Amino acid sequence: MSRVCYFTGRKSSSGWTKAEKGARRDGGVGNKVKGRTKRMVKPNLKKLRCVIDGEIRSVWVSTRAIKRGLVIKPSKVKVAAASA
Repeated sequence: MSRVCYFTGRKSSSGWTKAEKGARRDGGVGNKVKGRTKRMVKPNLKKLRCVIDGEIRSVWVSTRAIKRGLVIKPSKVKVAAASA
């Protein structure tokens, strides 16, 4: 299972970090890009048991979806079967 939020679709994205030379006033040659490094920006995902279409499933959920109330958690109380 990929690390993607079931409700919002949030997933990892990539970008760049810049290494810059120092400013002239600090003795450098001015703000110039010295190099770039690839980096990953990862969402805050939690693996939760949720009620989806009437059944309990374990899915990856972003904390943003939890705060918005998109997640319905199963009840912790187990209902005993009615004896006849």
